[in-house]
Amino acid sequence: MIHFKNISALIFDFGGVLINLSRQQCIDSFRSLGVKEVEKYLDDFNQSGFFLQLEQGKISPEQFRNEVRKLSDHTLTDEQIDRAFCSFLLDIPEEKLKLLLELRKKFKIYLLSNTNLIHMTFCRAQHFHYNGYSMDDFFDKCYFSYELGITKPDIRVFNSVIEDIGLPPQQCLFLDDGLQNIEQAQKTGLQTYWVKQQEDLSFLLQPDVFVFD
Repeated sequence: MIHFKNISALIFDFGGVLINLSRQQCIDSFRSLGVKEVEKYLDDFNQSGFFLQLEQGKISPEQFRNEVRKLSDHTLTDEQIDRAFCSFLLDIPEEKLKLLLELRKKFKIYLLSNTNLIHMTFCRAQHFHYNGYSMDDFFDKCYFSYELGITKPDIRVFNSVIEDIGLPPQQCLFLDDGLQNIEQAQKTGLQTYWVKQQEDLSFLLQPDVFVFD
């Protein structure tokens, strides 16, 4: 049995932890628009090129779309590009939304994600409308890379979030599916849990998982 000691806050990664992803579906969607070699920019954990620049807030969504257009011989609308890009995002299982609501009764709940404005606009509109709730009802605060200006696994991400939360890192549990992110987070003193692919996280509700002095 896993035990976490004296936890006051849980910090969740988004992609692969809460929401299911499909890199291949995204690649196929872009290919259907005539976008070439998009796979060299897309990764399940770390993007590159102008996809990374978007996640770091270094370029705007409009600049991103114009870069996509350069890779295609077709005339593409903003809506076509956004739809293809958001096909990366599949669904958030209902049980995970229920889990977040239950955990909020006991802990501060935070979201820390390498993401971009196009994806988060889509997610707010499509993936958090459970029983009349909105995205803000599931988290005390969300930290997005495009707002922070840096992406995980840069250790500055974790230090910035810890400082803003205002709790000792030892009282925070960080859950991520990227091992490199977990290893960097551990250097700051955060307690961590490496989430496996499509892992059931309902064990977090078991009474003996969290131990308090």
